[in-house]
Amino acid sequence: MQTSPDTPALVIGGGPAGLMAADVLLSAGHRVLLAEAKPSLGRKFLMAGKSGLNLTRAQPFGPFLAAYGGAEAALRPMLSAFTPEAVQGWAEGLGQTTFTGSTGRVFPEVMKASPLLRAWLARLDGMGLERHTRWRWTGWDGGACRFDTPEGLRHITAGVTVLALGGASWAKLGSDGAWAGILAREGVALAPFRPANAGLCVAWSEHMRPHFGAPLKNVAFRAGTLASRGEAVISARGLEGGGLYPLSPALREGAALEIDLAPDLTPEELTARLSRPRGKQSLSNHLRKVLKLSPAARALLMEYARPLPDAPEAMARRIKALAVPHDGLRPMDEAISTAGGVPFAALDEALMLRARPGTYCAGEMIDWEAPTGGYLLTACLATGLWAGRHAAQRLETR
Repeated sequence: MQTSPDTPALVIGGGPAGLMAADVLLSAGHRVLLAEAKPSLGRKFLMAGKSGLNLTRAQPFGPFLAAYGGAEAALRPMLSAFTPEAVQGWAEGLGQTTFTGSTGRVFPEVMKASPLLRAWLARLDGMGLERHTRWRWTGWDGGACRFDTPEGLRHITAGVTVLALGGASWAKLGSDGAWAGILAREGVALAPFRPANAGLCVAWSEHMRPHFGAPLKNVAFRAGTLASRGEAVISARGLEGGGLYPLSPALREGAALEIDLAPDLTPEELTARLSRPRGKQSLSNHLRKVLKLSPAARALLMEYARPLPDAPEAMARRIKALAVPHDGLRPMDEAISTAGGVPFAALDEALMLRARPGTYCAGEMIDWEAPTGGYLLTACLATGLWAGRHAAQRLETR
């Protein structure tokens, strides 16, 4: 005799991917139970919002998709179904007017995540979402999901389940990767977790101490085949910042870092400026005046290019490709996100686990990575929507 499940749809994980999956399932008319291990929902989402909540990136779809690197082909269907324009429409549908900055980054006008999350949860609650916090998923017992809860052990059976458990960074916010052992026991061959969008470890000399906390602006970074233009901050432990994060895949593999301290000038233009008479000026003042290099950029040049060559052409080459030795990325729990997790090969085209029919995966627990700047959040929302839609379709065809 077949018994009815406790809930048609179970969503495990209360971040953006899980909330989007729940939204889609509820909108399709299905009852949804959402379980979150932490005391509240969207904790990493709220933390990201403290720096402005970069929702997405307004740019042509081709370059946008290319930011996902090796996962570009696998993510194309999801990102085509929930484009950057759709992200803006979704946010505005929750009462959050957006604006696009000069670099194409899209933000809510309030520059915070909390109003958006409150409006979203209010809508979900209005549709009948049953949500539980402090419910930690510990695996399956047969067909039931097992949870440790404040009231003790609970078993929940569901028609479909969406796992949106996050990656393995920022454990204190809930993304601890503990789910990996559960899926491994189910026969899912996981890709190892690795830091992404992480700071770079650099062993500075005492010469750099006065510049700790200073920004590096108007520079370009290169590592392996990857290049990025943006800002970074010189910290006591190395370099960190959005301009550096897109290079994480190459830096993680040990590629050398080069910094172009004058990306707006060609080598010829740079040589011409450096050839101007210096008179009695110090070299530092000369560089400041003819190149407008900031104190932080000049300090970096002195740190790794001394002795500076006398020939303007040779000095220009150093400035355009300053080699900065490093000791790799910061530890994984300090990273903004992670690579690794459930490989796309373990999922079908609906993001359903091949080893566990009826169970879908969404968000950062899938093995993809992207730089900051709106790409991370957009793909989390897009995969949550995709998994939720296909889970709803499965319920409707049973």
